[in-house]
Amino acid sequence: MQMNWRDAILNDFVPHVSKLTLVADPDCLLTEEKLAMELRGRGFDLIEFNDPVEFRYAYETKYRSIWDRGEHTDLVVILRLQDSELESLPYDLHHAGRKLSFNLGELFPNLSYPVIENLDRSLLDALFDAQRKSPSDRMGDNATKDFILRHVFGIAAELIVNDVELLRALLRLHYGKLKIPLMLAERLVQVLKNYDGFKAWPLSEIVPDDEAFFAFLQERWPLFLSRLASVNQVREKSPEYGLKYSGPDHLPFDHQDIKVYIDNLFLEGKLVPVLAANIEVDAASWVRSGIATSGVDNEELRSSRLFGLVENELPTAEFRYSDWITFALKWAELSALVHCGNCTEHQTRLRKIGDALNTTFAEWLTNHYSSLINLPPTNLAMLHHVPRRLARDMEGARNSRAALIVVDGLALDQWVTIRQLIQKRDPNLVMRESATFAWIPTLTSVSRQAIFAGKPPLYFPSSINSTNSEEKLWKQFWEGHGLSRLDVAYQRGLGDGDASSVLDSVIHPDHTKSVGLVVDKVDKIMHGMQLGSAGMHNQIKQWCQDGFLVALVRQLLNYGYDVWLTADHGNIQCEGNGRPSEGVIAETRGERVRVYPTPELRSHVAEPFPFAHEWQPVGLPAGYFPLVVGGRDAFVNPGEAIVGHGGIAIEEVIVPLVKFEMRLR
Repeated sequence: MQMNWRDAILNDFVPHVSKLTLVADPDCLLTEEKLAMELRGRGFDLIEFNDPVEFRYAYETKYRSIWDRGEHTDLVVILRLQDSELESLPYDLHHAGRKLSFNLGELFPNLSYPVIENLDRSLLDALFDAQRKSPSDRMGDNATKDFILRHVFGIAAELIVNDVELLRALLRLHYGKLKIPLMLAERLVQVLKNYDGFKAWPLSEIVPDDEAFFAFLQERWPLFLSRLASVNQVREKSPEYGLKYSGPDHLPFDHQDIKVYIDNLFLEGKLVPVLAANIEVDAASWVRSGIATSGVDNEELRSSRLFGLVENELPTAEFRYSDWITFALKWAELSALVHCGNCTEHQTRLRKIGDALNTTFAEWLTNHYSSLINLPPTNLAMLHHVPRRLARDMEGARNSRAALIVVDGLALDQWVTIRQLIQKRDPNLVMRESATFAWIPTLTSVSRQAIFAGKPPLYFPSSINSTNSEEKLWKQFWEGHGLSRLDVAYQRGLGDGDASSVLDSVIHPDHTKSVGLVVDKVDKIMHGMQLGSAGMHNQIKQWCQDGFLVALVRQLLNYGYDVWLTADHGNIQCEGNGRPSEGVIAETRGERVRVYPTPELRSHVAEPFPFAHEWQPVGLPAGYFPLVVGGRDAFVNPGEAIVGHGGIAIEEVIVPLVKFEMRLR
């Protein structure tokens, strides 16, 4: 079996050698998704030493008590420290545990450390394999950058010598979401600028920034269609084009290596179809996806193509969390289109695919979910990472301010509907879209509190069944990152009225550094919904057209805030499959989740409900054992239909994560 970089680390982890292992891990290697899963598979529990008080709470309640009873656990304490800094640990830890250290320099001795530390850890497999196959002398910074560009990203910059090759390389980079670090993007720009043919291209903008690249393509697309309409007419560059980005007017969209990407970009919503008069194209043509027409035929065509795209990319058990996010964004585009349409055939087809999809997703979560919790906040894999990311961004920029909007209950496909309305209302608003994982169970009191606390629910056991501590947790989080409580604002219950007035009653633009806002309109719509997913989309459209959300975002941007939007959980249309009759023994009695104080009680109730999952209490407080539902089942009477949340369907767990900016051009 071929060796990978994880093997060198796993060799040091043999079960039952030591109850406590301290690991200096400055490069976040042990929390890489596959390595963390392998360690847990061997019986090791991983816990990070971030905040001393929080760590001591988890350490004493979950492990010291077990050891005091004479039982054994293999605990690995991960420290984002250099080996030399382990001496700073508390005395009892330092003397009780064995000590290990791992870093990228040891794994990649011939590559420049300052360069490789910027890579997403998911890319280390390709880099390690390339290093093994291409042994060489020690490389400097630029040689390392070129090596990574070639062997990890598949870009040999010095061989790109025409517009087709450049456009193909940029499409592979941005469509594939390969997360190229800024220093590699800058190196790529540097090499490309050496070729005279690319002098006019806005390389410094479109190489590092996918939104700028897609905007560049978007404004060239009408020119391409115009040439199609008058093939024999030669058109010179003209000010009437109004191009905001420099570069060639006409791009080779119709080249065989390019058009396959363009078709998908329109299907997935990254590019927006435009009106085009005097153009007749066959319905099967790749160009058709980029032409806006009204009527059922256009929706039918896009739906059909999206179904094909989704069915060809259905997830497997080998998917990483980032692969699930990429797929979920495409699934949301298709779901939004189907739910907003009236085609019964499409609704049936979507449901059939969704049922199989959620079966795979539930199995994947069982094996992988626990490995997401301790990923570095740069990954934004889970909701509690979001405020940590905001704090890091603020530390890196003077006078920066952060605003986090949490739309309670907003599913990813419902965000797609909102995004389309925002794009029409304010074309200058840039939305950098991604998604992240909610906390399971997907209850507001669990997942939304984790957002505002910036930490797993394990650390707020006393308020796990309520949301009344959110403001306190939010202010505590920011105090821990150097802000005064007076610099932090929080408000919930938003969604209606004049956004500017509402905002001015919450913050002082000159003093408030961080603001957390809960928009609960979607959640209210959901709990009163009797018309299923289609009704949800229809009412969310009506609410969004009132303009509250876009006005709120715009005002925050005008005040100089970095503005992020997410949701605490999504929702799914489901049907009753039986209601447990457990009296008062369930502490939470939801339609998609029940919570019990002991695993024995949970198992007893679960017996008649084979569709329910006895969820491992990952990151949850002691005495909190969820019984969750996947797919479209619900703990309500058979035949009763609801829109609910709390379970583990992809529609509930993977939620939108959006950063807003104003287009400067």
